[in-house]
Amino acid sequence: MMNPFSPNQYVNSRRQFLTQSAGGLGGLALAGLGNQSSFASLGDGTATFPNFAPKARRVIYLHQSGGPPQQDLFDYKPHLDKVHGQETPESVFNGQRLTGMTAGQASFPVARSTFNFAQHGKSGAWISDAFPHLGEVADDITFVKSLYTEAINHDPAITFLQTGFQIAGRPSIGAWASYGLGSENENLPSFVAMLSGNGGQPLYDRLWGPGFLPSKHQGVRFRSGKNPVLYLNNPEGVSANLRRATLDDMAALNRERLAEVGDPEIEARIAQYEMAYRMQTSVPELSDVSDEPESTFDLYGEDARKPGTYAYNTLMARRMVERGTRFVQLYHRGWDTHGGLPGQIKARAKDTDKATTGLIKDLKLRGLLEDTLVIWGGEFGRTVYCQGDLAPGKYGRDHHPRCFTVWMAGGGIKPGLTYGETDDYSYNVTKNPVSVHDFHATIMHLLGVNHEKLTYKYQGRHFRLTDVDGHVVKDILS
Repeated sequence: MMNPFSPNQYVNSRRQFLTQSAGGLGGLALAGLGNQSSFASLGDGTATFPNFAPKARRVIYLHQSGGPPQQDLFDYKPHLDKVHGQETPESVFNGQRLTGMTAGQASFPVARSTFNFAQHGKSGAWISDAFPHLGEVADDITFVKSLYTEAINHDPAITFLQTGFQIAGRPSIGAWASYGLGSENENLPSFVAMLSGNGGQPLYDRLWGPGFLPSKHQGVRFRSGKNPVLYLNNPEGVSANLRRATLDDMAALNRERLAEVGDPEIEARIAQYEMAYRMQTSVPELSDVSDEPESTFDLYGEDARKPGTYAYNTLMARRMVERGTRFVQLYHRGWDTHGGLPGQIKARAKDTDKATTGLIKDLKLRGLLEDTLVIWGGEFGRTVYCQGDLAPGKYGRDHHPRCFTVWMAGGGIKPGLTYGETDDYSYNVTKNPVSVHDFHATIMHLLGVNHEKLTYKYQGRHFRLTDVDGHVVKDILS
């Protein structure tokens, strides 16, 4: 599955030229700016997506960057209490590779969780007390405990989860959704990315990038502060009328050039400039949460008033999807727990638990959960054996690709379900394995897209999000 080339290397020069020739405006980070007519064909030009009735019209993906430990959060394993401190049996490893951070350890002692688990809701879902609020919406959630990945280190793993390929250069899942389905609001981007959390693994723009798709499908990065989108406001001394006249003249020149060379990136650039102009009005209104009632902050927590926090970003995600944004991608950093795991998990839970629960409740109250797919999860799981000091407050866990837990809610997902199982050590999948390609195929299916048919021809090959694999996990669909 290795890709012998990086697709972006063949298109950079053209995009750089267009960016530079447009006086820098092409670097607006406004590239995911589709419109209602931005649909993809089946390849033969005879059909558009969705090609069957979708259960979900939009997606909010809450990515927890760093790899949350499944056995400390959702994958309850009472057996670990019995074998705590003992060597992990070789039969559990079964020859699987370890990272360079622990492969040289002389001992691999089992580390039980210091968190207590309880069952919640009618579904009886197991959730640890690290998340004191999430149990309130347990019956709205499906837990998938049998996801596995091929990558063992952060960058290839998160790249795989976001693009379907471990090597950079492929379109992100949000870009595919934008390409296939376009936007429901011509004044807002179809795909938005937001970041929160301090420290942890670095996150790169390519994780929400368009790869070889037209650049208008790139995720628009919303930032904290007075200017959520860079370079959106008019420069000092430039009036709205002058901006409008400038854009009209630039569009005329670009259309002449488009007629000459037929480069689709020129057409994309015209659309980006127009979207940026419209966003000068729509974005300030969107990002101003002062019109929210106090009941909203009761749901999300007081941090939802503070731009840049996870709580604020989840509230913004709700405001975006109710206004027609197709795909909202949140990244929260700090889940990389190689040591001092209990303290780190408590801190991350404090950041996210109430706001995540509030988002589910809020979407449900507004009638949006039914057709909004919410996803929560990281790029891989963590090992059952301890990394570092085994003391209760100090133990850590290494990266583990063989099994991890994600959960999904709304948008056609069967609520109150636990799908898939792992062994007593939460180390290997024992029932209903789900690959990353299966995961992506299922998301696309819920959006009304046959993942095998949404393709883009590049360098002589028809590419797709799921590469040459992937099956819809029908058992979790409502």
